[in-house]
Amino acid sequence: MAESDAKASQAPNPSQNAAKPPKPPNPVWRMMGLPNFRWKLPSRNWMIFLSITGSWTAAVVYDRREKKRIQQKWTKMVEHIAKESVNERQMPRKLTIYLSAPPADGLVAARDHFNEYVKPILVAAALDWDAVEGRREGDVRAGLAERIRRLRWKRGETIKDEPELDTKDIVEDLRLRAGVPEWNGPAGDIVIGRHTWKEYIRGMHEGWLGPLDPPASVDLYEPAPPAPEAPPAITSEKVQEQPTPMAPADDASPITVHETPAPSEAEPPKEETKPKKKKQPPPFITTAEYSQAQLPPTCPQALGPSATIALPHLLGFFNFPIRMYRFLNRRKVADDAGREVVSAVLASYRPYDTTASELASSDEYQGAQWEQQRLLTHEEPEWHKTAKERKEGEGERVWLDDMVIDPRIGERMRKFQLSADEEDRANNIPVGKEGASWFTGLWPKREKQPWEGLEDESN
Repeated sequence: MAESDAKASQAPNPSQNAAKPPKPPNPVWRMMGLPNFRWKLPSRNWMIFLSITGSWTAAVVYDRREKKRIQQKWTKMVEHIAKESVNERQMPRKLTIYLSAPPADGLVAARDHFNEYVKPILVAAALDWDAVEGRREGDVRAGLAERIRRLRWKRGETIKDEPELDTKDIVEDLRLRAGVPEWNGPAGDIVIGRHTWKEYIRGMHEGWLGPLDPPASVDLYEPAPPAPEAPPAITSEKVQEQPTPMAPADDASPITVHETPAPSEAEPPKEETKPKKKKQPPPFITTAEYSQAQLPPTCPQALGPSATIALPHLLGFFNFPIRMYRFLNRRKVADDAGREVVSAVLASYRPYDTTASELASSDEYQGAQWEQQRLLTHEEPEWHKTAKERKEGEGERVWLDDMVIDPRIGERMRKFQLSADEEDRANNIPVGKEGASWFTGLWPKREKQPWEGLEDESN
């Protein structure tokens, strides 16, 4: 009896092993003509694809979100300047932006870097700026040196060939006559990139230590293009002019005949003389002549302060992993650039370090005794190899030659730098605490500006 009960207990129950009936489809899907969707894990290939794309998207969104929050922090540091009242009897402060095309690339890359990291802070502070751009090596150097030479000429130094007054000089003269002086405080310069910084230093020395008149061996104009060939002469032909229908024709009226002169009798065609195009002038002074040059009396005791902003620009297919890493870490570039721009806007500066430091004694910075020589040196190894090639018989190369600092100029230069109190105030600014989401970096919420809506109220 016990054995029969044990066998009965071990017998399988057909109701337990029976498969569960499928869940009826959602009537909504059935009415829309769609199949019944079942939740299940994706396949192996789909898991690999979704994990890679999801990780990449999350990294990009997080970096852009943090970059926007960092830029918002720096813009809040200077937005109070836009609300300050200005003196209508004096010109406002204006910064000067120096940028040039990176080695082996165009000017668009430098402009995009300025528009993305520098311009938002200047706009938030309602600060005006003037840009000096260079499309090739030496343009910034020549432009800055020419500016300084014109400034020396305006301050009373004599020059053999006085430059012509442009529109900017005429407007400035009219303002002075009207009693509107220029900004009497430190304006400041912002230099983007190591290659532009080397041209900035070279142009600063050339402008203050070099002569006002170009040397005799310097030709400021390009040779005139060859004259076009004269068109072939027209053969002589007789053209009969018939009387107009307004005047009745008379059989006795003579017929006028015009003859073009023969080719030998024709006047030679006039050659159109095109004006010579002004080219980039070579340096008026070499680096070896710095010690022999005299500093002009118009040079101030303290030159305008400057700020350097890194321009990470790496080319090449084999550098793709590094470029991809930098693409996902733009928040660091925004933080460094924002700190330099805010220091320039707040006009917080100090003299450049002129003493040799431990960094200058290392192998990487061997011989760099000035702080100006050590700034942004990490960018030079990343320049494209085509920009480092020297041709035979080539003259001075500002990008490739060592930076030479004259003590009289180096001691007068100033550097923008935030103080410790301003740095602490920037770190304590609450940013992105309210309404922050993962998609803030891609679609940030736009705040209404103070000047918006004034037109509607006036109407």
